[in-house]
Amino acid sequence: MWTNPTRRSFLAKSAYGIGTFALAHLLQREGLLAQEGGRPGENLPLNLRPRQPHFAPKANAMISLFMHGGPSHVDLLDPKPELQRMHGRDYSGNIAYSFVNAASRKLLGSPFKFARRGQCGTEVSELLPHTAGIADDICVLRSMHTGHNGHEVSIRYFHGGIAAVTGRPTLGSWIVYGLGSEADNLPAYMILSDPGGHPVDGTHNWSSGFMPPLYQGTVLRPQEPRIFNLDAPPHLRGATQRQNLDLLRELNRRYSETRPGEADLETRIASYELAARMQDAAREALDLSREPASIHRMYGLDQAETRSYAERCLIARRLIERGVRFVQLFLGGQPWDNHGNIRGTLPAICRRTDQPVAALVRDLKQRGLLDTTIVHWGGEIGRLPVVQGELNANAGRDHNGQGFSIWLAGGGIKGGMTYGNTDEVGHRAAENIVTPNDYQATLLHLLGFDHTRLIYHHNGREQRITDGRPARILHDILK
Repeated sequence: MWTNPTRRSFLAKSAYGIGTFALAHLLQREGLLAQEGGRPGENLPLNLRPRQPHFAPKANAMISLFMHGGPSHVDLLDPKPELQRMHGRDYSGNIAYSFVNAASRKLLGSPFKFARRGQCGTEVSELLPHTAGIADDICVLRSMHTGHNGHEVSIRYFHGGIAAVTGRPTLGSWIVYGLGSEADNLPAYMILSDPGGHPVDGTHNWSSGFMPPLYQGTVLRPQEPRIFNLDAPPHLRGATQRQNLDLLRELNRRYSETRPGEADLETRIASYELAARMQDAAREALDLSREPASIHRMYGLDQAETRSYAERCLIARRLIERGVRFVQLFLGGQPWDNHGNIRGTLPAICRRTDQPVAALVRDLKQRGLLDTTIVHWGGEIGRLPVVQGELNANAGRDHNGQGFSIWLAGGGIKGGMTYGNTDEVGHRAAENIVTPNDYQATLLHLLGFDHTRLIYHHNGREQRITDGRPARILHDILK
């Protein structure tokens, strides 16, 4: 037994389970932990209190469905009649290959059919029948360009603003740094990982880089238990846990009675009591059994092939509903990296993801959340219009960072349109070229930020996600 315990000694000796992390989270939100780096006043406060952006935003949250490996745009979202016509002929332009030993100049027409979809008439491949059903809600950017063919170099460009460089905050970190959080009982930046393991480039995908760890992504496991230490140890559950919490409440009451009129103290005590409720909040947010059978069917939870990705898409919606700012879904490895047998491997990954992705957009829309939530779908590169290896049934495509497609929806984005174009065979971005810095500047604009004014001071200089590089806002795709 403790003799005349104080609040401090109680917290030191009895913190357990997720309560420990919850308390640290709340201390950080209130700016009570030591500041990290820089001089006072240089950076936004080291907490997650909700903050006002530079101007009125169109969106207040984002879901990124990142498709590692480089989805083949000419087989999915960017039909090229000239490529079909030239199938089997040599390409006359310059090509940068990643796998020179398997290089070929033979053009490979898509083996998959395209059709106009929705009222807008956007052409979408037969491999994406569910995405075709939301054609009127999405804006397809057909002129993405990193200028690099490698996976990691382009991933870091998309996430951190500079190609190839590690140690920089990701887009999610910048968003949370600028906006703070609307959720007291859940992390502001959440990563939904894959049963197949981490994606290519691992934890660099959600690092806070030179920003404090408060702004990095929190990873949810793909299977139960999705969060470790969510419950107290068995010997502390039930009556023991209740008694500890009751004792803490009594100590708080006695402490506050000796300091009457201190509103900040009362508020802080209330916040600490909220920490214990994180256990219930996290469990409730991840409990998909609360969703009706119709939602399970819409996402594809009733099918083995789509179940895993469907669960994560549905969890993403539930997290956004509960005030999480930025949610990003990843696939293990790089399943869109179709160097060979594109006739088999590309349909397989489409079947895993297409229905859950489209269901997420539909679900957000029917709940009134799509207006304020940006949804992103896409990878770091595309694929070449020429074949890799021999032109036969096992043909695949090499990397292509010169021109490819992604799509955006919601949060102030115009639906039912395409923007930009690649050349006649889909190799290079040729019209309204979009770089990852343009993408980042546009997203921050929708969230209420001038990307040139969202600054973090580090190593004696002003850091921005675009790091002073040219970046334009894509006004043509905005409502």
